Amino acid sequence: MSATPSRYEQFHDFRTRMNERILGDDASRGMHPDGSARVGGTLVTKRFFSLDAQAYRDGALPARTKELLGLAASMVLRCDDCIAYHIDQCIRLGVRDEELWETFDIALIVGGSIVIPHLRRAAEFVDACRANSNVSPDHGA
Repeated sequence: MSATPSRYEQFHDFRTRMNERILGDDASRGMHPDGSARVGGTLVTKRFFSLDAQAYRDGALPARTKELLGLAASMVLRCDDCIAYHIDQCIRLGVRDEELWETFDIALIVGGSIVIPHLRRAAEFVDACRANSNVSPDHGA
């Protein structure tokens, strides 16, 4: 009997599987029950994914600042998958818990009380990320 995957593992498994479904080649997208190939992302979809990745690279603003901005925006927009993604990236980039919590505060101020349920899930996901990371919550990388 296997253990139920953690939210962190579920997030990564789903994201990897669906990115492969959207961006992968014919073989990785799989087949319909009738044997025909599943259609994946168009050129526009693939270009958008690429643009998104490029926007978060180091530039005049360091990647970690851009991820914190993405996190605040995602909380205000109430996108739990986006929030989880940006938290995971922030932790990988060495963002400290204090920085995450100040970012949560900005999202609360901008978004108001409707952000509170997403703040709860964000806090839970921070804990899940820290449990699956070698990065200290207080000292970054």
